[in-house]
Amino acid sequence: MFKIAIVGRPNVGKSTLFNRLVGKKLALVDDLPGVTRDRRQGAARLGDLSFAIIDTAGLEEGGAETLAGRARAQTEAAINEADAIFFMVDARAGLTPDDRRFANLLRRSSKPLILIANKAEGRGGEDGAREAFELGLGEPVPLSAEHGEGLGELYAALCEALPEATRAEPAEDENATAAGEPAGADIGEEEDASELDTSKPLRIAVIGRPNVGKSTLLNRILGEERLLTGPEAGITRDAIAVDLDWHGRDLQMYDTAGLRRRARVEAKLEKLASADALRAVKFAETVVLLIDANAPFEKQDLTLADLAAREGRALVIGVNKWDLVEDRGRRLTHLREEAARLLPQVKGVPVMPVAGRTGEGIAALMEAIFAVDRIWNKKIATAKLNRWLAAAIASTPPPAVAGRRIKIRYITQLRARPPYFVIFGNQLEHLPESYRRYLANGLRDTFDLLGVPIRISMKTSENPYARKPRRK
Repeated sequence: MFKIAIVGRPNVGKSTLFNRLVGKKLALVDDLPGVTRDRRQGAARLGDLSFAIIDTAGLEEGGAETLAGRARAQTEAAINEADAIFFMVDARAGLTPDDRRFANLLRRSSKPLILIANKAEGRGGEDGAREAFELGLGEPVPLSAEHGEGLGELYAALCEALPEATRAEPAEDENATAAGEPAGADIGEEEDASELDTSKPLRIAVIGRPNVGKSTLLNRILGEERLLTGPEAGITRDAIAVDLDWHGRDLQMYDTAGLRRRARVEAKLEKLASADALRAVKFAETVVLLIDANAPFEKQDLTLADLAAREGRALVIGVNKWDLVEDRGRRLTHLREEAARLLPQVKGVPVMPVAGRTGEGIAALMEAIFAVDRIWNKKIATAKLNRWLAAAIASTPPPAVAGRRIKIRYITQLRARPPYFVIFGNQLEHLPESYRRYLANGLRDTFDLLGVPIRISMKTSENPYARKPRRK
């Protein structure tokens, strides 16, 4: 599959075209220039062509150490990686000195280049599209990414720029199962089983407060400067998906924007970035909550852990900046005790020390992710569950309600991902919350369901005599 990079100065509509071609609103779009910073890749369709499309930051001038310079380096990496380039200018604004400067830069890249005059709808846009001829990059393709106009001309230009790749590239089967969809499994009742499918990428979202080192950690895992990093808080805006192979296991990891307390989020762009991060949590299977070793378990950390639990995701807590910690053994013991006290809803959650800057602890973190994913996919045999239930009830019977004992008869696991159990009996709607916690903790401890949320539903058995008329 060939790759196309969309480049251009800020606010010419690169992310709008990216979303149009992937068919989803994956990239954040706003009138504010410079929204995109990291490069984002997606699976695009244009007519019968399937290809990878890369959205990039605006080509801004700036020193190598500045934020603009680091974003520019990400764009240059996308250009080097791509097979062809969509160079986009704003037809309504007309050509600018930045457009001309970057046209010279792209001309030297020796990659096939398609000039796109975006926002070309209407009379003003038509004049601007004709002006783009002055760049000497061939005939511009007039386009309206927002309204979907001009895609036919873009298709023809792409086929002309990459004749071999576009002829050889078959369209994907529209009925094929989307990558990452969970697969069901036939579960035998008398044996433990699993819904784990290692043939599909494990989706992992890395979340946390701003500036805890999420992008730095992911770059260290990837072994390259794939994501934009720096001392400034809030650099990451889009939830960026990166694919990698970790010792034979395919992963899809999501770098997300730092999440502050909702009351502090005022700017529209930060609200969009926060919503994108929350969508990544919902799409993921495992969530890595990264906290700062120097300020662990702040209120926002606990809120994010609870969010992952409520969404039913497996959870691993990474304690970053561990290279700055002294008396590590005592500190780690204290952090794990705090996690057990503050997060009872995910009792036994792994707390893993890491240092994104040096790479310390990353192998152990990845092993913890795989271990908690196996637990999240675990399915327990019904016979084992009911032997445990009988012992639990014998040890601590449920209380009586209005002189009548609550009867618990049967338990089964309806599904995994996360483990979901159904308990059958009489008057279960009156079962106290304390007894429900007793059952949940018993399931966790007996079947090693640590670090994942579990769901328990109560279903009252029907009384077969309830609707029969009385005998006279």
